[in-house]
Amino acid sequence: MQAKIERLAVLGAGKMGVTLLSALSASGVVDPKNIVATARHESRRASVGAKYGVATSRDNRQAVESADVVLLCVKPQTAGQVVEEVREHLSPQQVLLSIVAGLTTEQIEEHLGDREVPVVRAMPNTPSRIGQGMTAVCGGRYANENHLELGRAIFSQIGRSLILEERYFDAVTGLSASGPAFLYIVIEALAEGGVKMGLPRQVATELAAQTCLGAGHMVLETGDHPALLKDEVTTPAGCTMDGILALETGGLRVTLINAVVQAGRRAAGLVDE
Repeated sequence: MQAKIERLAVLGAGKMGVTLLSALSASGVVDPKNIVATARHESRRASVGAKYGVATSRDNRQAVESADVVLLCVKPQTAGQVVEEVREHLSPQQVLLSIVAGLTTEQIEEHLGDREVPVVRAMPNTPSRIGQGMTAVCGGRYANENHLELGRAIFSQIGRSLILEERYFDAVTGLSASGPAFLYIVIEALAEGGVKMGLPRQVATELAAQTCLGAGHMVLETGDHPALLKDEVTTPAGCTMDGILALETGGLRVTLINAVVQAGRRAAGLVDE
C-alpha cells in the first residue's frame, strides 16, 4: 500500500515525533504545510516549525480537528490524559496512530470512551532516526486491514515494518525497541577487545560497529538462520571457536535472553506508573 496522508497531526514533537514528520514530508507522503506538531515548550515549537516548515501549536485539540491521521507521540505517563483531551475532536474517519510504549489499543479505546476511532499501535525503535528502524504495527477494535497497511506503510518510511498481533508487543518492546541499547554494549565490548589487542580506539569502534551492521544484513538478506551463518565463520580448530567458547563460558547468550525478557516485562507496566 502506498501511504498518502492529506493532513497530519503529531501530538508530541519529541525525537520520534519529529523523525516521523520529517520522513513523511521528505518522502512526499504528506505536504509539510499540512502538518501540525504540538509541544508544550515554546522554544521547541519554534525550532521544529523553523526547521521542518510545519505548523506548530500548544493546543492538541485544535491540531487534531482537521487531521486524517493523528500520531500520538507523548510519554506513557501522560498519554491517557492527552487522548481524553482530544477525543471529542476525533471521528471514525480519522486514524489515531500511537507509538506510546506499553499503552495497549484497548487502553487507548477506554480513554476514547464512545468514540469509535480506528486505533493503530506501533512500536518503532531509535535507529528509525536514521532510516534504519524496525517497527511492529497492530490494530484496535475499529481498525481494519487498510488502517493496518497504512500504519505499516508509514513506518516503512523510516526502516522495516511488519504487522503483528498485539499480544506480542511487550516482547517486541523488549527485543527491537530496547535491543539497540543492548547492541551498543556489545559494540562497545567488541571495541574494547580490539583496544586490548592493540587497535586504536576509533578503529576498533568502527570495526565493531560495521561488523554488527554487516552481520545483521547477512541475516536479513540471506534469510539463513543465525546459527547457520555462525557455522560458516567457525572453521574447525579455528580462532572463532575459541572466541565462542569464551562467550558461552561468560553466559552472553543467557544474559541477552534475560535482558529481552526483563525489558519486555517492564514494558507492560510503563503506563501504570
